[in-house]
Amino acid sequence: MIRRKWRRDESLDHAELGRLLPPPGSPELPLDRQRLLEEHLMNEFQSSTRDTAPGTPSRRPVRRALVVGAPVTAAALAAVVVFNTVAGSAGPGRAAPVEAPVVAVEAGSAEQVATTVRQIAAAASTGRLPEPGPGQYVYVKSQVSYLAISHEVDKNESKTWVQPLHMREVWKSPDGTKGWLDEPGQQPKGGITLDKDGPLSKPKNGQNVPGEAPNFSYNWLKAQNADPDALLKAAYAAVGESGDRDQQAFQEIGSMLHEQLVPAPVAAALYQAAAKIPGVVVVQHSQDAAGRDGIALARLDERRGDRTEWVFDRSTYAYLGSRGVQVKENDGIKAGTVVERTAVLERAVVDGQKKRPGATQGTV
Repeated sequence: MIRRKWRRDESLDHAELGRLLPPPGSPELPLDRQRLLEEHLMNEFQSSTRDTAPGTPSRRPVRRALVVGAPVTAAALAAVVVFNTVAGSAGPGRAAPVEAPVVAVEAGSAEQVATTVRQIAAAASTGRLPEPGPGQYVYVKSQVSYLAISHEVDKNESKTWVQPLHMREVWKSPDGTKGWLDEPGQQPKGGITLDKDGPLSKPKNGQNVPGEAPNFSYNWLKAQNADPDALLKAAYAAVGESGDRDQQAFQEIGSMLHEQLVPAPVAAALYQAAAKIPGVVVVQHSQDAAGRDGIALARLDERRGDRTEWVFDRSTYAYLGSRGVQVKENDGIKAGTVVERTAVLERAVVDGQKKRPGATQGTV
């Protein structure tokens, strides 16, 4: 599952939080379980802060930081949201953040969505992918950078920083129950487990997907019909009921495509499903984290002002990676700021957890 967006309607006193909260510790739970707990904690936090004075400006949640394994306690979660560190510093074992790049904001076009998605879906449907067998793992190697806003407590000043570009390697079992994440400079040395320690929670909208929420594993994706409407319902069923559900569904589909091996017919249907989400546009010029230029399917989060862009090779329409760009200034983040970048460098099927592709193992 992807990192979740949380609805935040009230401001936080960064300086006060900086004095009261302890520094975050090391994560002890698998990431998927962390995300479920993080979402629950944020909902509880929201409920407890609704009665602040009217007219209070909203603060932007730093949702992307949670992808790198934040600890799951109420105090630590709040600390992650506001990052009360001195600008440019890093916690133990983490690489120091760097100033976020800024680009020119290009307008998107809704008129080109249908044509562009047909080309992307056609390219995806003809892909020849390896198929993981028993004991094997889906391996995805990416170059990534996520938002890491810092706050200087003494001066009560915030600045937009991002993680330095770094490698991220993920191993996932076909059934989605086991996995490993290695992200040097952002995770403990050697990586952390992604094994599930229990079933996922049931979707709040149980009418869309009965039973437990799908974990969007390879096996789950392989079992689906290439039906855009059914896949879109599954994406909506997996997100929360608050906030911009269209944006959350768009990002949920993006997570299936980014760090997973998706059977070709289902991949094509997922792109067709994304095109049905209101607000999706085409941006003619975007770049992934590796600097590769391409065309993008994108959607703007109207509330926070940032646009999520999926980048495709403009000749082959192969998926390259993603980019997050602040389109409208919000919460001190200026328009044009690149708040997130990813680039898929390698996809493969490998013979075990923590093993990397070799000459005898298929790669995409």
